[in-house]
This record gives sequence, C-alpha cells and structure tokens, in this order.
Amino acid sequence: MLEGAIQACFRVALGDFLLDVELGLRARAVTALFGPSGSGKTTLLRCIAGLIRCPNGLLRVNGQVWQDEGVWVPTHRRSLGMVFQEASLFSHLSVQKNLKFGMQRAGLVGGAELDAVVRLLDLRPLLARMPAHLSGGERQRVAIGRALLVRPELLLMDEPLASLDPLRKLEILPYLERLRDELEIPIVMVSHSLDEVARLADDLVLLSSGKVVASGPLASTLARLDLPTAYADDAGAVIEAKLGDQDERYQLTRIEFPGGHLWIGHVARPRGSPVRVRVHARDVSVALAHPVGTSILNVLEAELVEISDTGSDYVNLKLDLGSAGSLLLARITRRSRDALCLVPGMRLYAQVKGVALM
Repeated sequence: MLEGAIQACFRVALGDFLLDVELGLRARAVTALFGPSGSGKTTLLRCIAGLIRCPNGLLRVNGQVWQDEGVWVPTHRRSLGMVFQEASLFSHLSVQKNLKFGMQRAGLVGGAELDAVVRLLDLRPLLARMPAHLSGGERQRVAIGRALLVRPELLLMDEPLASLDPLRKLEILPYLERLRDELEIPIVMVSHSLDEVARLADDLVLLSSGKVVASGPLASTLARLDLPTAYADDAGAVIEAKLGDQDERYQLTRIEFPGGHLWIGHVARPRGSPVRVRVHARDVSVALAHPVGTSILNVLEAELVEISDTGSDYVNLKLDLGSAGSLLLARITRRSRDALCLVPGMRLYAQVKGVALM
C-alpha cells in the first residue's frame, strides 16, 4: 500500500521507452526527480499532470482520486499548478494581467491572494511591465506566481532553471527556497543539477531507464554508496544545521548540527537561523588520530560505516557523525585506504577542506 500525500503508480510504454514507477510522496515537501537524460523524469511529471494518459494508472493527491481504473480527471480539472522550462507568458499582457489571467481561468477572485503571491515572489516592481522587458529569471518568477494563483494542491516544476544563465539562476534560487519554506503544498521538481537538488529538495527520487532506483529523504539518499549519485564528480553530503557563534576577528561563523560543528565564512544572519550546507566527498580526507599542526579548521570525529570500492583509483567512504544521523562522504585513494587499514566500524577523524552554504 502506497503512503504519502501523493500516491502514484504508472506503467506506460512510449515507443521503445517504458515508464514503470510506484511512489508515495510527502506533503509539504519539495521532491526532486533526478536522473540522467532519458530516465523518465519529465514523463513521470506529465503523467502526474494528466498530460499523458496512462491506462490502469493510479494517482491520489491528498486523498482525492485523480486517476484509477474508473476515474480520470482531465488536466484542466486537476488542482495543480505547472511551471515549464520556458515561462510562456502572454506577450500582449502586463505582468499583473498575466497573473490575474490564471485566477480568472480558475474562476477565482481575491486581491489578498494576489498580494500574497506578489509578496512571496517580490513581483510588485514588475506588475506594470510587459514580458518583453523582463529578464529570464523575472519571467520565471511571474510564471510561478501565475501557477500559484490557481490555488493548487500540488505544484509541478519541469526544470524551472534550465533555460537560465548562471547569474539568472542565482537570482531565482532564493525565491524557490522561499516557496519550499512557506508553501503548505507538495512540490515536485525535475532537475538535471545535483547542486540545485541539494539546495532545494527535501526528498529525492532517483530515476533510471523509467524505473525508481531510490526514493527517500535527501540527506540519507545522497549518502547512499550504492547509488550513482555517490560517484558523480560533485558527489557529497547535505547537512541541516543552525547558525552559532560569530568570530568577528576572523570573519567566520560557526554552524552547529547533531554530531559536531563547522566553521564557514561569515554569514550575516541571526544566531539560531537554519542553514543547509553541502560538503563534497572530494573535500573530505580522514585520519586515524586527531590531526595537529594543520591549517584545516574543520575536523569531525566519525564512525566509518561503509566502504565502496569500484575498482578505480579511489574508494568512497560513508561516515556517521553522530546518533542523529548526520552523514559525510569522503573520497580517498585505494592506496590510502590500504595504508590506513580502514574497515567499517573504525573511529576516524574527518578533515573537511571545503563547506558550501546552500
């Protein structure tokens, strides 16, 4: 029996490609669909939207049946908002009229709702402008706002950053984080970028060749050594933390989490603010004893949980930082593993050379 706010089961052949998935997704969470090109991410999203008819499929959203053997709710009657790679705004309408169009199509009126979305996405300076005079990031913010104004029970986003250059991505990422933190609806997002997933997602669904390879909370799923994500160049772990003390003399901020703390560059936010950091496996080395006489500030005691050897020049280590399940990945050479005689269960010291605030 599937569990979750969204329960989906689809099996559909599209030419030579077969999508065969069964999922239960959480409410009030951003779920990232991740995998290589052709793995079925967008196809799954379109099945959820009802844009692909999947015979004998099942879809329940918050207890409502949108599809089963006897029910088919067409896309326009599904309580969802959808954001595509391209914003597809009406070029002859101002931003304000583009926003109101979605509400009118859904038979909705309400200045308070419009004001709330304008605030959430910081759209007030744009309301009188035409789409031709917006940047790519601004157009995408308007498209997201239009999708939210139909009061969706589910927001679907198909690579919302794919068409943007790096600067525009940086412009819109804080707004996507705000959606994650403030909306009370599930969001399902397709992405090709592990950095985007690590920054935005709460849960991760990894797809390959039309099947679900793994599904679960982001931090624990990224730390699994049996998944392809552990062998990407940018493989690493995500840690949820809070801001601690400031070292004004050296312009450093201490972040604290179950299992230890890390020093990062100065962060001008109040003490106790939640933060998410990413530590790449390539930036972690290990030692048998607490290192002395080193320039590395961040040293964490950990238990070696697992070693994965692909037969190449390096191995991946999975390190547990404490009882609350904070995890790290480390990538070291096979020669270093053998020289240190590493085996699961050992106590080690992880030396963290780089920490990225997400």
